[in-house]
Amino acid sequence: MSRYSAAEIEPKWQQAWETAGTFTAQRDDAKPKYYVLEMFPYPSGNLHIGHVRNYTMGDVVARYKLSTGHALLHPMGWDAFGLPAENAAMEKKIHPGAWTYKNIDNMKSQFSRLGLSLDWSREFATCDPEYYGQQQSMFIDFMEKGLVYRKNAVVNWDPVDMTVLANEQVEDGKGWRSGATVERRELTQWFFRISDYSEELLGALDRLENWPDKVRLMQRNWIGKSRGLQFAFGLIDGPTGHDRIEVYTTRPDTMLGASFVGISPDHPLARALEKDNADLAAFNAECRKMGTAEEEMEKAEKKGFDTGLRVRHPFDTAWELPVYVANFILMDYGTGAIFGCPAHDARDLEFARKYDLPVVSTYAPANDDGTALPEDGGEAYVPPKTEPVIYVRGFAGETEQTGEAAIDAAIAFCEANGVGHGVTKFRLRDWGLSRQRYWGCPIPVIHCDTCGVVPEKKENLPVKLPEDVTFDRPGNPLNWHPTWRDVPCPSCGKPAQRETDTMDTFVDSSWYYARFTSPGAATPTVADDAAYWMNVDQYIGGVEHAILHLLYSRFFARAMHACGHLPESAVEPFDALFTQGMVTHEIYLTRDENGRPVYHLPQDVTDGKLADGTAVEIIPSAKMSKSKKNVVDPVTIIEQYGADTARWFVLSDSPPERDVEWTASGAEAASKHLARVWRICTEAAEAPEEGPKGTDEALLRETHKAIHDVTMGIESFGFNTSVARLYAFTNTLQKSQAGRAARIAAAKTLAQLMSPMTPHLAEEIWAHLGGSGLIANAPWPKADQSMLVDDEITLPIQVNGKRRAEITVPRDMPKDEIEKLVLASDAVKRATADGAEVRKLIVVPGRIVNVVL
Repeated sequence: MSRYSAAEIEPKWQQAWETAGTFTAQRDDAKPKYYVLEMFPYPSGNLHIGHVRNYTMGDVVARYKLSTGHALLHPMGWDAFGLPAENAAMEKKIHPGAWTYKNIDNMKSQFSRLGLSLDWSREFATCDPEYYGQQQSMFIDFMEKGLVYRKNAVVNWDPVDMTVLANEQVEDGKGWRSGATVERRELTQWFFRISDYSEELLGALDRLENWPDKVRLMQRNWIGKSRGLQFAFGLIDGPTGHDRIEVYTTRPDTMLGASFVGISPDHPLARALEKDNADLAAFNAECRKMGTAEEEMEKAEKKGFDTGLRVRHPFDTAWELPVYVANFILMDYGTGAIFGCPAHDARDLEFARKYDLPVVSTYAPANDDGTALPEDGGEAYVPPKTEPVIYVRGFAGETEQTGEAAIDAAIAFCEANGVGHGVTKFRLRDWGLSRQRYWGCPIPVIHCDTCGVVPEKKENLPVKLPEDVTFDRPGNPLNWHPTWRDVPCPSCGKPAQRETDTMDTFVDSSWYYARFTSPGAATPTVADDAAYWMNVDQYIGGVEHAILHLLYSRFFARAMHACGHLPESAVEPFDALFTQGMVTHEIYLTRDENGRPVYHLPQDVTDGKLADGTAVEIIPSAKMSKSKKNVVDPVTIIEQYGADTARWFVLSDSPPERDVEWTASGAEAASKHLARVWRICTEAAEAPEEGPKGTDEALLRETHKAIHDVTMGIESFGFNTSVARLYAFTNTLQKSQAGRAARIAAAKTLAQLMSPMTPHLAEEIWAHLGGSGLIANAPWPKADQSMLVDDEITLPIQVNGKRRAEITVPRDMPKDEIEKLVLASDAVKRATADGAEVRKLIVVPGRIVNVVL
């Protein structure tokens, strides 16, 4: 019997699949289709073991669906635009395109070694002109539909990378790449009207039953529907043109606890006042150096500037409140102005205590637990809106009610008294897509002094990025590339300039799933192909993309439908979503002479020591990080153990939605098990022709049970439970004394059940045992339901509460016959040998027999 050699076997079967075109997607109206898609990777240059887990999960589903008779679409591409390529260009003196395509070639070669069931004929990168040209065509369509517009907006500005950053690219107030302190700057930006779809995007979440609840909740919170009150404070002696401050609040029930009014540094009133107040101008300038991310503003020290102005409270003209410019208020949220109620908002309380402003509770806990009230030095009291509280300064008098009821009462009271009106608003803001950088999809418009903003003619698309650019100075090289930038106006022919902003990379990834249905088409999609393949039946990716990528993709599908590029059935593009856990690893470090950590790669550490015998500190398993060197190179694992071992390990150790810890011992154990499977299956062909009576049927029954359990595991994304069942079935096959034919049949079934997880090993076993064709094309085995029910059952015998024996009987044996056998058993005879008598005998059908002495 030969040993299983992954190094020899795996390339052989990868070539066989490629030659046969096994995974090339083909439309077939006679078959049900299945579209499985993993979030495509950024071509950083190397795969990591987290990629292996993500793409192996998708591969299991894809191979299973192919075996169950589906027309399969399982494509792969590259999310290839973005700032990292420009950084590499500056650092390595190489064009971003050359760096990107080199990385794609390297990562694709790594992908090929994993044996994934990918249709590489549909591959594209988002930086391919063929792809982004179609994106530009859709941008023009969106303009015609009124889904794109341009306006001034306050943005996060990275002064080193000299580009706008999205909120998620700002970390602790600094640019995620440069580390520079981010500033707020007002720029003219392009926007998608995603807010027009707020209600629809929110309501449709209820229909996404196969999405994780936590993801739907995150999207609900991001869209942020709220019912509140819009009203105005009358401004006393304000500058010309400013006699009121409009406020929108979701907690009008706290109006009677107001102690100040705050406005954004970018509020029109703040801008008017700073013209004549140098101190305020300096304060506002300092505030604008902060980013616009809510998390950053929450963490930052709350600062204010007393304008000296005051407003009248709408319910008491003698009640005046001071007006502050505050650094934690943004113009993009509500009206850019708030009233502060310190007793019931932690941020307002911090601000009020800093500037010695009143703190007045409007409600208190219904059940007083002795906790200090905010005005007595306690924390702000912010209960859930559904929690009953006592309103001591409410609009309905001193009464117990929930926040929700009080909000409704407050809105009704205010409307009845002419103080504002109830308004439903959404937290979701329009999508700012402008980026001031080169390596992105050019926005296909031209600025003409005569005609204004003019879209490029579609026959001139794609508007390609110029190749002859340099990065020897900060900023966007498109701004100073005259032969690309300076062009005639498509409308009047006069000298004009191209838009030099490029699109946010979220745009590139918001429609790639649709392009995969017809990647070579001269239009964004082909109607028949999109109608056949859409929707994505199973989408797989990290929970870090749970909000923006998925939300933008949902918007884009709707916009594409509005422009005729997708059918109405595809406006929710992902029928099912799965968010996988991370692969983690211990961190190994020593310390230099100054006590600073020096990190070491896992392959450099053996038994807690380096090669020179130095002991390392071990930090418990954590997310893999290049900077901390706790990364595992899948190529090294493949070369040492084979791709099937890596695939088996990442599927077997933990539920797929949870993190899994990679260990060298675990990988070695997985490799040994696969070698054992090979040995057991090949030994089946050498078994005696006949086995003891009943052994063939017993093995057949266990085979059908394994088929049922593994199938259920795959269909429910319980890959680890399928793997556990396969371990058990392997043990059953090894111990079986069935005849040769029965054992070969069971071994072939074992190979089929393992083929989605370990496809190379499965193909080799299948071929060795005489299976027809490729196992990848073999029909998935079906469990015979009659085989899942045993004719016999084993019942434990419990004597006075302790298990003493067991008895195997026919499943349909009458209770009185079972009682006779139990009384005649050795266990009961021993228990009554000293004269004890059976007082009671209870047969629980199918479960247990209790004997009471």
